[in-house]
Amino acid sequence: MNEFIEIRRKLHQIPETGFEEVKTQRFLLDYIQNLHCDFLEMETWRTGILVRLAGTAPVKTIGWRTDIDALPMEEETGLAFASTHEGRMHACGHDFHMSIALGVLNFFAQNQPKNNLVFIFQPAEEGPGGAKPILESDVFKRFYPDEIFGLHIAPEYKVGEIATKEGLLFANTSELFISFKGRAGHAAYPHLANDMVVAASEFVGQMQTIISRNVDPMDAAVITVGKISGGDVQNVIAERAYLDGTIRTAKKETMELIWKRLRELARGMEEAFQCEVTFRPGSDYCQVYNHAAETERFVSFLKDEFPDAYVEAKAAMTGEDFGYFLEAIPGMMFWLGVDSPYGLHHSKLNPKEEAIPFAISVLTKFLAK
Repeated sequence: MNEFIEIRRKLHQIPETGFEEVKTQRFLLDYIQNLHCDFLEMETWRTGILVRLAGTAPVKTIGWRTDIDALPMEEETGLAFASTHEGRMHACGHDFHMSIALGVLNFFAQNQPKNNLVFIFQPAEEGPGGAKPILESDVFKRFYPDEIFGLHIAPEYKVGEIATKEGLLFANTSELFISFKGRAGHAAYPHLANDMVVAASEFVGQMQTIISRNVDPMDAAVITVGKISGGDVQNVIAERAYLDGTIRTAKKETMELIWKRLRELARGMEEAFQCEVTFRPGSDYCQVYNHAAETERFVSFLKDEFPDAYVEAKAAMTGEDFGYFLEAIPGMMFWLGVDSPYGLHHSKLNPKEEAIPFAISVLTKFLAK
């Protein structure tokens, strides 16, 4: 078995959520320390790690970012190396991302690169968001790259395919948490209570009118409520209800418009249902917008070295906090095909592991140039 496929399987067994990646960090540190590389420098940041390899004749510092956290969900793959952490799963492929990064790091620890390379093992991509705080940290300033790259696995593409494009690749995203507080009461006396199940249900419908009636139909935006809850007993009118969801937009201005309209609708709901509507804090991720020069260079490299690999990607409403790096540093991100019938964040996601050695071979050639 390929060494880094085996590493992926070990990492897959110990998934941890944002800023709780203690075992994951220890695994990565052990591997990096065992490289015994005299031109390697390493620092930790919370549960993350930054590694710099000094180049032989550097003219720039190139950054490679990988995320290391998992999702709070139960795995249903039935794999022999399934998660050993109840209610946690690498359902977004970050175990792949880490094993690929270690493979590239291992290669350059044995074959010193021309340019400086910085590897960023970033926690909390799935939430509450690790990119922005690590980017603003003092330790990152000491490792600051001139350009930065990253990847994300893509179940819809075949192994051996790499998809990317200049410009928008991932959407602006915002987590949505709304609570409703009214007055509880007996189910037989609704006129003496303020029913928050009814209020929350009405608000779900009202939210969709923002997309259909406030957003330019030539623009792209999505509001999804993934969870709704309220009440405790079947014959008691609910005093409280909760909506959890997400907003995705192609433009920053559209995100601002949606939030403005949500707050306006909430004020109307408070009057109509005599209740309190509160927006609880969540994570906001900016768009992943690939820079032209870096994207063109990577695509040209693919066409020359891996002519069957390149696929022109379409923009997606997925979210990725790698966008914060690209706001500050020139670079780009790409999709790595892993050919799975189950999509990202699915409890049965099982990407094809042949994508790992393929990605390592692509990146070692690209980063060596």
